[in-house]
Amino acid sequence: MSKDRSSGRKGPDSTDGDKSAKDTHYATLRRAHRDAKRERGEIPTPAPQKRKRQGADDWKPPALAPDQVYLYGLHTVRAALGNPERKNIKLSTTQNALVRLEIGPADALGIPVEIVSPQDIDKVLGPEAIHQGVMLETRPLPVRRLEALKNSPLLLVLDQVTDPHNVGAIMRSAVAFDAGAVITTQRHSPTESGVLAKSASGALELIPYIQITNLADALGELHRLGFTTIGLDSEGPAPLEGTFSGDKIALVLGSEGKGLRQKTRETVSALARLDMPGAIKSLNVSNAAAIALYATRSYLKS
Repeated sequence: MSKDRSSGRKGPDSTDGDKSAKDTHYATLRRAHRDAKRERGEIPTPAPQKRKRQGADDWKPPALAPDQVYLYGLHTVRAALGNPERKNIKLSTTQNALVRLEIGPADALGIPVEIVSPQDIDKVLGPEAIHQGVMLETRPLPVRRLEALKNSPLLLVLDQVTDPHNVGAIMRSAVAFDAGAVITTQRHSPTESGVLAKSASGALELIPYIQITNLADALGELHRLGFTTIGLDSEGPAPLEGTFSGDKIALVLGSEGKGLRQKTRETVSALARLDMPGAIKSLNVSNAAAIALYATRSYLKS
């Protein structure tokens, strides 16, 4: 009789071993399913304070050059690698993440690929970043001009919306409703970054993100290009649906707390409100953007 049997312990072929392997397999599947839903924006990313990792208090962000951007997350990096307008510098990835990226042979990317540990990426991005084991060093996307948008019937303009998570969510909605660009100010707005790109979940690669110096001047240029600019305001004089005119619309949304600035309110073609019959009369700016985009797209199709 074997030692395992005589001592009462179970050998390597025991049902306990099978159960442990099966549990591990299903746990892996559940994690992959959850990650996929999070990448698609179907479930929220946990707030950083709920995922505080060891070393968070000691981490200091590295100094970046003006043309240096780090993108992270499987979906974000996959989208960036597939964007021909991107100038990518280096891919840092764990062996497991490289497989999950599903990008084919690493040597076909045309950039250096470095196999690293998750802790190596933490040192660059910080221990709070949900990087899923992959980080891409890249350059900012090429600058776009408003003149290039003259043939687009739908644009989205943001007046100092500062939260990159909100801007990322807005970009996803803008892509979903086939807007031509998201236009925002250079000051008091998020620059192209890993946080913005992760929140946009690939949308940053699919729609121009144009940052302008003076919003009133930009709105004036849009007027010259034939756009009706409509500012969303909770106290607007008319419902959005009754404000549409022309065949090119630029929706203008204000910051999370203050809304549209006075100069912006004076410059847009019209102010409008989203009528809501319920007890709550204001929405998060990303939710308001999605509703306004849907209404505008419906008008343009009619």
